[in-house]
This record gives sequence, structure tokens and C-alpha cells, in this order.
Amino acid sequence: MLERITRREEADLFVAWMAISISFAIIFISPGGFLNFSPVRVDAVTALVYFGISLVVVFFGFILHEMAHKFTAIKYGFWAEFRKDNMMLLVAVAMAALVGVVFAAPGATMIYNMRADGRMISREENGKISAAGPITNLVLCIPFACLLFYGGISQGVGANIVALVGLIGLQVNAMLAAFNMLPISVLDGRKVLAWNPAVFVALIVAAFGVLVGSFYLFTI
Repeated sequence: MLERITRREEADLFVAWMAISISFAIIFISPGGFLNFSPVRVDAVTALVYFGISLVVVFFGFILHEMAHKFTAIKYGFWAEFRKDNMMLLVAVAMAALVGVVFAAPGATMIYNMRADGRMISREENGKISAAGPITNLVLCIPFACLLFYGGISQGVGANIVALVGLIGLQVNAMLAAFNMLPISVLDGRKVLAWNPAVFVALIVAAFGVLVGSFYLFTI
């Protein structure tokens, strides 16, 4: 199935992966952004560790989110391809640096809503394709949560690299799921809501529940 990822798509995914990784690394290095009134000072090694962890967890969280959209669309007979948005990539990094918020909309998986046989995409198919991304992120929360507890949160997350990877992976995937489930603009939540309100409520409650819970764990 990997042969269905085009060269242009690979390039767009790579650029978006780098930008989102940088954005998440910034908010973990300096919560509130670099311009807050009480910035957290970290050394270069710590900053590189956070960036390295962000690269790994964003690769799984972001890339698999977009691929879930793509291959679910292909399953239904529609072509889909990720396209980056350069302006949104700049906004994501700038907002992370200035105010410590990741606006994770680096582009979108574009779905060509007419099949080769001329049939248009249905509301149900569009909703299921859209739900595939956040569901993937919620599923990914499970192994990262296991890493977090395996590392032993009671011993201090910051002092344990396994627990730290687990916590950041849990938070990044929860953030991606929660953000994309917002029922606005071109985000997944709007299309899921239009298809099935019950599925929408279940996914958005789960996403925000995991997100809030992950930040509670960070305070333990």
C-alpha cells in the first residue's frame, strides 16, 4: 500500500512532520511560549531530548492520522492525498513560540469525492473517513500510556525517559484527536457530526477526557 503514497505527498508529509515536531517541542521545552513572563530555562541537551521525543511521537501521531484518512478513503474507492499548507505551518510554529499553543492544522488529506465509476462520496463514507484520523490517535494513546505507567509516574516523569516518552506521546495524540474533533471549518469533527452525532460525542469526549487526564498525570 505504501506505493500509493506519491513523491509529492512524501515531501509534504515530511515538511509538515518537521514543523509540527518543532511546535510540540517548543511547548514542552517552554510552556507558555518563549515570550512568556517566566520562561523555563533548559540546557541544549534537554532541548534536543524534547525535540527528539517530539519527532518520534509526532511521526506516529501525525503521519498515521493522515494515513488513516488516506487508506480509509482508498478502501471506499476514493483517491486521497495529503497536501501541506505553508501558511498554516508557519502559524503553528509561531503560535507555539509566542503563546505556547500548537495549532495543529499543517494541511489536510484531500479526498477526491468522485470514484472512477462516477459515484459521489456519501455523508457516511465522508464521516467514517474523517473519524479514522482521531480514532487512530486515541488508539495510539494506549501504548504510550503503557510506557508512561511502565516508566513509573510515581518516580517522577522528568527523571525517567521511558515515562517521559509515554507522557509526551499520550499528550500529543490526545491533542491531535481533540483538536481535529472540533466541529469547525474543515476539521474532522464537523464531518463526523454531520454523519453521526453519537459517534461525534463519543470521540470528542474521549479525546478531551484523555487530554485532561494526561495533564493531571503530569502534575503527579
